[in-house]
Amino acid sequence: MVIQIGAPVVSEQEIEHLVTRVFFKSIELLGGLSKLAEFRTLTWLPSLARAAFVVVLKEEYMKTDEEIAQKVGLTKNTVRNILRADPELALHKIKAMEEMLAEEARELKVHTAGGIAKLAYKEIKEGREAQTLLYYCSLVATDLVKALEVPWAYMVLKKSKGLSYPVNSSEELKEKLSGLTIKGISIGEIADHLHYPIKTPASLIHEIKEYLMLKEQG
Repeated sequence: MVIQIGAPVVSEQEIEHLVTRVFFKSIELLGGLSKLAEFRTLTWLPSLARAAFVVVLKEEYMKTDEEIAQKVGLTKNTVRNILRADPELALHKIKAMEEMLAEEARELKVHTAGGIAKLAYKEIKEGREAQTLLYYCSLVATDLVKALEVPWAYMVLKKSKGLSYPVNSSEELKEKLSGLTIKGISIGEIADHLHYPIKTPASLIHEIKEYLMLKEQG
């Protein structure tokens, strides 16, 4: 199923994919699921999910307030309140978590949820994905390269577990992959010739593969 939004045709799957990324980033901004469980605030998750949908549909796909309200199952007034939320105020609340807990009680307020979703959307657009998603992407990528019998890629993914993305410099890679040699080339040399920032484990493998191909051609 696809829906028409403006000029391009956008699939429901594409929308949900971005919403999911924003949702996971929102959870990460709040300290992760463990922290929410610790403070007994897992009841905030539905509000975060709705806010993620609203922000993505407005910012990414330019849907009207009425269209968003109909799709997400909210009133137009609630949608507007989410979109009017101040991300800076939400950031301040996150930093003062105990005060936030006292203020929000059991239910996350619309303005706060909207502010957190806006912050998460901005982080995603700037390439800072939720580390939880990147971790599972790394596991999937590891299984894939094992199946394809690409031993150097498997070793890179195995040794880079725990690496925070995006990777912004060669020094981060050199430290994590210290001692690794790929096709007779040290990881130090390879790391110095990659393009940064590297946003995902898959991008890391792609960058290394491109450099190895360049070396073979040269």
